[in-house]
Amino acid sequence: MKIYTYGNPEAASVLIQLVGDHDFAGIEQEIALLRGMTNLDFSFLAVKVDSWNDDLSPWPAPAVFGRENFGGRAKETWKAIQPILADPSKKYYLGGYSLAGLFALWAAAQTDIFCGIAAASPSVWFPDFYEYVQKNVLKTSAVYLSLGDKEHKSRNPVMAAVEDKLRAIYTQLQAQPLKCMLEMNPGNHFKEPELRTAKAFAWVMKNTNTTGKQ
Repeated sequence: MKIYTYGNPEAASVLIQLVGDHDFAGIEQEIALLRGMTNLDFSFLAVKVDSWNDDLSPWPAPAVFGRENFGGRAKETWKAIQPILADPSKKYYLGGYSLAGLFALWAAAQTDIFCGIAAASPSVWFPDFYEYVQKNVLKTSAVYLSLGDKEHKSRNPVMAAVEDKLRAIYTQLQAQPLKCMLEMNPGNHFKEPELRTAKAFAWVMKNTNTTGKQ
């Protein structure tokens, strides 16, 4: 994995986003949007995974669309990013879009190091993931969830369940000792991912800091 650094490397808040090749065209736009949403200073680390389906999936699963299966290498990815979380004086946030959002939610049950989880349009349709959230407490202070209001309109029956799954996870998280937000955005899964992810990071930062634009 390669790590690309944006923002202020000396900032107390460190935002970490798992990304693929398809994300890089919009990273700078996302950061610009985020800067307009909060006056909190931050460092932004874009961690590029080698295989989107394999490196971000928590366990192996058959292909849901296309022919590419899920390799279930999230544990290896988590081990690989641990060295960038070594400074106890920093506040770390983990987030991402789609499968990266799913990974962030999964990781929050593995560690208590993240102050907030920014899960924008997370792929919570992933097989058995709702059951995982039922059985595990997310060890973080704030979780932001979002979804496009047309994402459930899929011909694929697994992906069509995404809104029901996300609302059920939101209900589950409301019973846990953390702040939680669910926001529905207009459009399908591919509309304005940079804006949705920026909103996710802005919300968790604001809700774990005493200052910042509201």
